[in-house]
Amino acid sequence: MRLYSLKKRCVVLAALLTLAGAAQAQVDAQQAWIRATVPQQKTAGVFMQLTSASAARLVGVSTPLAGGAEIHAMEMKGNLMRMHAVDGVELPAGKSVNFASGGYHIMLLDLKRQLKAGDSVPLTLLLQDQDKKRSAFTLNVPVKPLTYLAPPAH
Repeated sequence: MRLYSLKKRCVVLAALLTLAGAAQAQVDAQQAWIRATVPQQKTAGVFMQLTSASAARLVGVSTPLAGGAEIHAMEMKGNLMRMHAVDGVELPAGKSVNFASGGYHIMLLDLKRQLKAGDSVPLTLLLQDQDKKRSAFTLNVPVKPLTYLAPPAH
């Protein structure tokens, strides 16, 4: 009888863990890519469209291929376009947020090696929900050729 109860508890625990994982994986990344780098280049931009099923905030990013990674924004200040780090980006429920050249994007800093077309870069996004609970979402981002032009955002 005890063995049956233990098995039942394990099955229930496994089901709950599966549901918890599904709840955290409600962010969809579309058309993610990184432009290839030239030898000695130490930075690269990451671009994509992120859609969250529920309201969330992108609050961090990391990859083992860079010494650091930051969320950046581009904005006009007078006649100059300036880039700067931001502490996060709101992801409204059900709406795509475009991370593209000239707007929000992710910067990989202090690259550990050259990124070549055809490579894949593991990228972990740190998300925060409305209750301040954090979860990680990992994806593999393809590296595109230096001449690659992104398709228009939908």
